[in-house]
Amino acid sequence: MYDLEEQEKLDALKRFWAQWGSMIVTGVIAAAVTVGAIQGWGYYKRTQAEQASGLFAVFEEAVRKSDVAAIRESGGKIVDDFGSTAYGPMAALVLARFNYESGEADTAAVQLQWVIDKAQDDDSVALARLRLAGIRLDQEKYDDALKLLDGKHGTALAPLYADLRGDVLVAQGKFDEARSAYRSAIEKSAPAGNYRNVVQIKLDALGPGK
Repeated sequence: MYDLEEQEKLDALKRFWAQWGSMIVTGVIAAAVTVGAIQGWGYYKRTQAEQASGLFAVFEEAVRKSDVAAIRESGGKIVDDFGSTAYGPMAALVLARFNYESGEADTAAVQLQWVIDKAQDDDSVALARLRLAGIRLDQEKYDDALKLLDGKHGTALAPLYADLRGDVLVAQGKFDEARSAYRSAIEKSAPAGNYRNVVQIKLDALGPGK
């Protein structure tokens, strides 16, 4: 009786594996591959971040020394090879500022747009929008500048956004709207400091308005 029960269990197990065995094995393999992929991706990300960190140190040193060739080489490599890390947008923002100050506004605009499209953190995107809006103002692309200034930004950048909006509106001859923007910049800025005084000078220059 014992042997018969054991044989029945064995036969049932054989039938179970005949029907479901390949699916179970496939599932186990898939799970193992998934776990391995996750672990491998984590290692890859850590390695990328470490390499990007080392290269960013080289980039910072190049900026400190105003070494044009090294700035372009190391900064470009960070953006191209490590753009998915946090160092990519930081390098692109510095490169954009460097290129703008070097008279290469179009190149700076491309780099700032890259930050807007690729950066994962809101602060980098907001700063890139602000700087790109300034370039569009210089290029007399006023509608593009205002569209950029409509983008999301934190409280720290709020006075700068409002101030630049005022500048764009002045350039468009929309003086009443510019006054409102400047007042907003003053209200959102720190009570003490030269920045508020600079914006106040702009507002006073427009006169009382209607």
